Amino acid sequence: MKKALLVVNPSSGLEKAKDYEELAEKKLKEIFDEVKIKYTEKAGDARNFTSEAAEKKYHSVFVMGGDGTVNEGINGIAEKEYRPNFGFFPLGTVNDLARALSIPLDPKDAIENIDISKRKKIDIGKINNSYFMNVVAIGVIPEAINDVDSSKKTRLGKFAYFISGFKHFKYTQSYPFKIMADGKESEIQSSMILIGLTNSIGGFEQILPNAKVDDGYLHMICLKDESVIDTIRTFPDLLKGVDTSSKLVAYKKFKKGHIESNDGVILTTNIDGDEGDILPIDVSVLESHIDVYC
Repeated sequence: MKKALLVVNPSSGLEKAKDYEELAEKKLKEIFDEVKIKYTEKAGDARNFTSEAAEKKYHSVFVMGGDGTVNEGINGIAEKEYRPNFGFFPLGTVNDLARALSIPLDPKDAIENIDISKRKKIDIGKINNSYFMNVVAIGVIPEAINDVDSSKKTRLGKFAYFISGFKHFKYTQSYPFKIMADGKESEIQSSMILIGLTNSIGGFEQILPNAKVDDGYLHMICLKDESVIDTIRTFPDLLKGVDTSSKLVAYKKFKKGHIESNDGVILTTNIDGDEGDILPIDVSVLESHIDVYC
């Protein structure tokens, strides 16, 4: 018997999850013998639900929500010896993994076009004791993103990030970092570090043009800025895409690394759009670790 779990985040998509839940349930019942639906009420619920499904050896787990819900769903199965196939219906503010996998951003289209014969093994990242599927960000801009709560995202959508970013921009500050990547140590002064697994970062699909969901690498961008003026000068490089180091932006791809602040300042990461661990961090890539419907 093929069993599937559908985890629904009711607050995602400007709280429109209920509008699509019935359509998703109907579609999945055409494919699976049994479909169980669970609703998230607090942080950690999606992770716990998919973890339980993995332990019970469900054939597949699906999540309906934004990048944070997708992240939790993947975290629930990442450590398991048996990992169900993973699917998701994007309802978030950005939906980076959907963009990277060319999954329709319209929830109705994503549901109607689900095909369990089409799967792709994708890499996921590990940061300390948790996992990410898209990006880890460090610095002032990530701090601004962390300052956006779910109620603001519900009311304002993607604009909530821009508003918070503009408020924090005048406080842009660079920090000295020590970075170890595949055994090679370096130091850099930077206001922002991005470590990505896909080409899409914050909805911009060209920032890491060479990053593929299954290439087996982490792709890191470090702004080489010591002032707000330097930061502004990095924008053209970022918008046209980074695939090599330049005067203003450092680029490196690696499999395993360690990042810490050299001056002891407390910096919090942002992981797939939500607040994450405080530096220092250990990061690594788990190659072809999750089977995703695409």
